[in-house]
Order: sequence, then C-alpha cells, then structure tokens
Amino acid sequence: MKRLLPILLCSLLLSGLRNATAQEASKTWTLQECLDYAYQNNIQVRQSRNNQLSGIEDTKQAKAALFPSLVASTTQSYTNYPSSEVTDNNSYTGTYGITAGMTIFEGGKLRTEVKRQKVQNQMDALSVEESVNDIRIAIVQAYMQCLYAADAVRINRAEEMLRTGSISRVDFAQLQSQYSSDEYQIVVAGSTLDNYKLQLKQLLELDIMEEMNPAVPGVKEENVLKALPPKNEVYETALKVMPQIRRGELGIEAAKLEEKSARAGFFPSISLSASVGTGHMSNNDFESGSQIWNRFNENVGLTLNIPIFSNRKNRTAVNKAKIALNDSYLEWTSLQKELLRNVESAYLDAVSAQ
Repeated sequence: MKRLLPILLCSLLLSGLRNATAQEASKTWTLQECLDYAYQNNIQVRQSRNNQLSGIEDTKQAKAALFPSLVASTTQSYTNYPSSEVTDNNSYTGTYGITAGMTIFEGGKLRTEVKRQKVQNQMDALSVEESVNDIRIAIVQAYMQCLYAADAVRINRAEEMLRTGSISRVDFAQLQSQYSSDEYQIVVAGSTLDNYKLQLKQLLELDIMEEMNPAVPGVKEENVLKALPPKNEVYETALKVMPQIRRGELGIEAAKLEEKSARAGFFPSISLSASVGTGHMSNNDFESGSQIWNRFNENVGLTLNIPIFSNRKNRTAVNKAKIALNDSYLEWTSLQKELLRNVESAYLDAVSAQ
C-alpha cells in the first residue's frame, strides 16, 4: 500500500497537468486578443522596436559630437643601445598626458547630422507603426480565412445536421448529391482550415503545442450591408493616416539634410585642441621624481583645414546625395501608388462581399 501511494499521487498530478494543458490548448481566440498578443510578441514588430532604439542611440552620439572629447594616455618604453660608446646600454622612458579636442566649425555638418538623426528617429517610429499595421492586416486576413474555412467544414458535414433535424431531407439530398460527386472536399476543407490556423499561429508566434481556435464574432446584417464611403474619400483618409506615407515624406527631408551635409565638405573646418603632459627617462641628470615636474608641459592649438583638392570625394558625395534625394521622391510616389492599389483592391473586395 505504501508503494502504491506515490504512484497514485503522481497519476493525479499528471492528470491535472494534462487537464490544464488541454484547457489552455483549447483556448478560443477572439480577433482583438490575436491583435493584442501579436503587438507584444510578434518578432517583426519587436525587431522594428529594436531598430528604433538603435536609432535613438545614434542621435545621442550625434549630439555628443558637438562637445569636447577628453583622452588620457600613457606610454612606457624600453630602448637598448648596443654601441660600446654609451655609458648605459638600456634606457627606460615614460610619458603621461591628457588631451582635449573640439570641432568648432565644419561647415555645419555636425548640427546637420543631429537634425538628420532626429528625422530618422521619426521614420523609425513610423516603421514600427507600419510593422504593426502589416501584422494587423495579415492577422485579420488569416482570421477571416479561418472562419471561411470553418464554414466550409460545417457545410461538408451537413449529414450530422440532418440527424439533429437542422435541415430538411430535400436540402440534404441536394447537398448529398454534391458531396457524393466529390467526397474528398471535407478533407480539403479541413486541411485548408488547419493551414490558415497555422498561419495565424505563426503570426502570433505561438508555441507548437498551443492550439488556435478562432472565435466566431457576432455580426449583424445591417453592419455588413452598411453603405461604403466613396472610394476617393477612403484613399484620401489613407494618405493622411497610413504611416508609410508620412515615412516617405520624412525620407525626402532626411535626403535633403544628407545633401546639405555633403556640401559641408567644401567648407574649411576649425578644431581646437589642448593638452597637458609629462614624462621621465632613465640615464638623465634629473631624478625620476624631478623629471615628472621638469618635463611637465601644456599645449593649446587651433587647427584650420582648407579643402583644396580631395580627389573628387566631396563632389561625388554631393552628386550621390542628389541622386538619393531623387530616389526619395520616387519612393514616396511609389508608396502612394501602392497604397492606391491596396485601397482599390480592398474596396472591390468589400463591395463583392456585400
């Protein structure tokens, strides 16, 4: 009896785990639950957020470039003199220094880079929103296909409905005639349903053991047959709210700033530097402690760089920036045309569905 007790306890525990797993696996997902879950867990959306965070770090670095830099350095070296004429063949040298540097003027390139990075941050935020919209659309499409496929399965199982008196014999005879001519339709319908469920699971990044059961929403006929707004109004609204259009506009602004930054290469640059340092060396008249003080030095410098001939680097940079600006305009136009195609396609589908 004592040996049976642990076995019974384990059996009860495993049974409870199976029941809990079964309940979790048979969870019914509403469309809103799918959207909310994907917003937090979809890999594409999370990668877009990471790109946005990376862009914010680039902006911080661009701002920091406006401030001075500070570097501390030290060097320890050993030198051997093989000549027989020297008193001591070995020499030890040490140097210590702190250097500060700051760019005072560079044709406005640094400040332009800060502005460009801020625009890029806005574009990254819109890319996150665009990724969320793409996932939402894909989930809605897969969800609706699941519902359509589930309807197909129910239609092919009309015989069960006859047994419960859900349809008449005349209606069933008509369905049975169609079913007899193509008996594998129920298998095809079930396979199609499983395929769309799989697509939905992948969009939600669900585990392999989790089951996807879409909930059938209650939709009234008046909601379905409600008059659609004019197609041009739908398109005008989409131009204002869809993030990819605004991202295209910001892409043009960023390209203009990139061209301005490239033109800065033709201007002179001015930089300021300052340093303090000291050092010591063996085989010297000073003691090591005295050398540190006697070799102490301070330095301030102002550097002016004037570009005269840069092997066409600056001119090439400006020309490529102009080409990139033209590409930005083309990209923006392409996004508008793609949105128009999507709106027209969705509008025709809505009309056909009604």
